[in-house]
Amino acid sequence: MTSQLKIFITGATGYVGGGVLARLLKHKDSETFSITALARSPEKAEKLKTLGVNVILGSYSDADLSFLTNEAARSDVVFAIADSDQLPATQAILKGLKIKFENSGKAPILIHTSGAALLSDDARGMTSDRTIYNDLDAEKINAFPETVFHRNVDIPIVEADKEGYIKSYIIIPGAIYGRPSPNPVVDLGIQNTVSLVQNFMIKPAIARKQGGYFGKGLNYWSYVSVDDTADLFLVLFDSIRRSPENPGHGTEGYYFATCFSLSGIELAGIISEVLFESGYGISKEPSPFTQEEILQIYGSGPLWTFLAANLDAESNRSRALGWNPKGTKAHFFADIREQIKALQADLVQ
Repeated sequence: MTSQLKIFITGATGYVGGGVLARLLKHKDSETFSITALARSPEKAEKLKTLGVNVILGSYSDADLSFLTNEAARSDVVFAIADSDQLPATQAILKGLKIKFENSGKAPILIHTSGAALLSDDARGMTSDRTIYNDLDAEKINAFPETVFHRNVDIPIVEADKEGYIKSYIIIPGAIYGRPSPNPVVDLGIQNTVSLVQNFMIKPAIARKQGGYFGKGLNYWSYVSVDDTADLFLVLFDSIRRSPENPGHGTEGYYFATCFSLSGIELAGIISEVLFESGYGISKEPSPFTQEEILQIYGSGPLWTFLAANLDAESNRSRALGWNPKGTKAHFFADIREQIKALQADLVQ
């Protein structure tokens, strides 16, 4: 009898992680998997158990993270899909994976979730003259210093791969949008189903009754749907299992998840249009945020400078694995319309 593949997943009820867990549960080889999920509450833990998932209770913010070390030490594969900026949690997982390697002689797999914020510049909405990063160009990514968003966590992961005790794969999504497709985790009411990124632009627009943008609105972001993002995790997982030496790992192990790019003024424009069509907005056309508005809504930084940055990338390495994202601008605009309607109902009484 073939031994079961031991999988540990963090962020299993999160916006992306819930979809990854659901895909693992319906995988054609799911009967050969032993899945353990991290849950932050007893209520979610009990519901996850009904899906046949083993559960440990805890959070990345706990003072004692030994539970992460202990579970990683038992795991062949770790999907880290919780907070991408918690270095102590990542160090605890790496410690456990090193124990796994020392006990088995085989490097376990870590599929970690980072974020495209590491690609951001200081455009402040004033220029679309930007670097469009490519996940095949690992040299540029590896050159980013520890001071760049997410790199304080990504670098130790890559270093662990260099040491040989793990094989690391880092998935880097653009701005994620959309509601997850129905799945068992959604059906249980425990998966987060709402993107927070676009709300940074939608909520202020509702308050000012008009879409807003930074500078000239010329900065571009890459976008990807939540379902396409979850799909990439499984495409990568299957590629590693099918041909362990082929998918790049470590210094070559970056996988972007992006579908299309959109300028700040385009996003502000669709928000303005929807608000105006509903009879609430004051104009179909968006307008730039004043400096006073920026300070009042976003503070002095770094949130607004991040939102006003160029953050653009192409997913050539991911697509070479067979990842075929379905998200389009039309899909995104339809989702934005639904988000605005829902937020208007909540915010405008």
